[in-house]
Amino acid sequence: MDAGVIAEVWDTINQRMEERPEGSYVVSILTHRKGIDKALEKVGEEATEFILAAKNGSSERTVEEAADLLFHIMLALRASGEDLGDVLEELSRRRN
Repeated sequence: MDAGVIAEVWDTINQRMEERPEGSYVVSILTHRKGIDKALEKVGEEATEFILAAKNGSSERTVEEAADLLFHIMLALRASGEDLGDVLEELSRRRN
C-alpha cells in the first residue's frame, strides 16, 4: 500500500487550482456556478455508487467507487477551505 498517493492527489488538486488548465475536471468542479454545492453533490453521488457496489458484492466496482468517493471528498475539502493534512492528523489522533 502506498499512502503517499493520497498526498500526490491532494497536491495535484491544489496545483490544478493554481494553474487552472483548460479542460481540467478539478477546475470544472471547484469553479462551478453552484460553488461548493457541486463538490458536495459529487460526494453524495459517489457515496451512493460506492454503497450500491459494496452491497452488490462487486469487488472491482467497490474499489473503483471507493477511489471516486475519496477523490471527491478531497475536492469537497478543497472547496470548503479545509486542508487534507488536518483530516490525516485527526485520523492519527483517533488511532491512539
